[in-house]
Amino acid sequence: MNLYKHLINYDYVNSFEISSLKKALVLPISNDGIYCKFFVCKNSDHSLLALNLIIEEIEIEQKEIEFFLSDIKSRIKLFKLSKELLRQKEINPLKMEEFFNHLLTKALILRVSDIHFETLEISMLIRFRIDGELKSFYIFEKEFFKSISSYIKMLSRLDITKIRNPQDGRFSFEKIDFRVSTMPTISGESIVIRILDNLNVKDSFDNLNFSSHIIKSFKEILCLKEGLILITGPTGSGKSTTLYSLIKQLNSQNRKIITIEDPVEYKIEQVQQININEEIDLGFKSVLKNILRQDPDIILIGEIRDAFSLSIALQASLTGHLVLASIHANSSIETISRLIDLKADKFLLVSTLRYIISQRLVLKLCTCNEKGCEKCNFKGFLGRIGIAESLKINEKIKKYLMEDDFLIKIENYLKKLNFKRILDDGLKKVEEQKTTLKELYKVISS
Repeated sequence: MNLYKHLINYDYVNSFEISSLKKALVLPISNDGIYCKFFVCKNSDHSLLALNLIIEEIEIEQKEIEFFLSDIKSRIKLFKLSKELLRQKEINPLKMEEFFNHLLTKALILRVSDIHFETLEISMLIRFRIDGELKSFYIFEKEFFKSISSYIKMLSRLDITKIRNPQDGRFSFEKIDFRVSTMPTISGESIVIRILDNLNVKDSFDNLNFSSHIIKSFKEILCLKEGLILITGPTGSGKSTTLYSLIKQLNSQNRKIITIEDPVEYKIEQVQQININEEIDLGFKSVLKNILRQDPDIILIGEIRDAFSLSIALQASLTGHLVLASIHANSSIETISRLIDLKADKFLLVSTLRYIISQRLVLKLCTCNEKGCEKCNFKGFLGRIGIAESLKINEKIKKYLMEDDFLIKIENYLKKLNFKRILDDGLKKVEEQKTTLKELYKVISS
């Protein structure tokens, strides 16, 4: 049963002692004087509340009830503010600011990466993405969505009258950047705010929670003057964070660094960051064509997406530049296959490719050891850690690349070397009790 199918009356929730609700493991929904609705779980005991009403029970997971009750006061405050705003004929900007700032502050405390505002059939829903998982945070009347949508658009300098077309914008709060995306849907509109906290970009690889052999590879990359470095993995595997961390450590007074991004996520002082914008003819191809005229030492290409961007990356790394880029592939070997599919010249690959780092993010076990606590939002996991494999393109691999059946030959060569694959790195993290086997296989197989 989904939480968002029911509008919670937080005034009714507030009529109970929160400690009693936590003990009974129930979440009140509504009360019409005869019937009352409650979210319950298998371990609930509403008899502890001594109610003299007919109770309708709606069963959900215990962790959802615990998550809602752990910070119910925040939701009650949001409810009071949104109710007050909905009653007013004209929106009170100070009240709306109070509502929105309270929501953002809560999101930052909970380490949220994205805030989702969605219109549903009878309600509006606010969801938080925490450690890769979406969690329902606040449900309210659908009519309120128009007010919150207008406020977000105004804050992001977007057209508040435009709901039939997608829009992109940005704003800042407490020295943190927020990227806004709006999209029309059949039920109204969807707005997603990505939280771009520069503190997430580490200036030391020891803080990225990678294994020692991966950190050693990163340190070798920092010493390179030229060549192509590829960071690979599926969407949401932490490629951007790794690239930004590399750039942050390569950044110095005697180097010119240029990045080509779509869009720029984190701002780095002294680095020339280019935000791709097709609307003003600042397209990916035109920027790539002219990038070398800017006399860079280091180039970051946000994503190698086609044969053209790959050819520019190879040419730049061949002419004395260090090029860092991301590419979608599931492993280092698959990356080589993908490069060949994109018509990469084998001679250029052999001459330029230095390292392929393939990575994933797995949930990190909380100190509660999977039991679930307030600190980890009753998930049993707190934060994520990197697992990776690092393929250094040595002379042997270069030799095999120029031959027929090169993928089979490289695979056989790596087996003889006892090459540590992502799975091996993940199993080590399981042994160290940093994650679970179930979580590892879920991430590896997805």
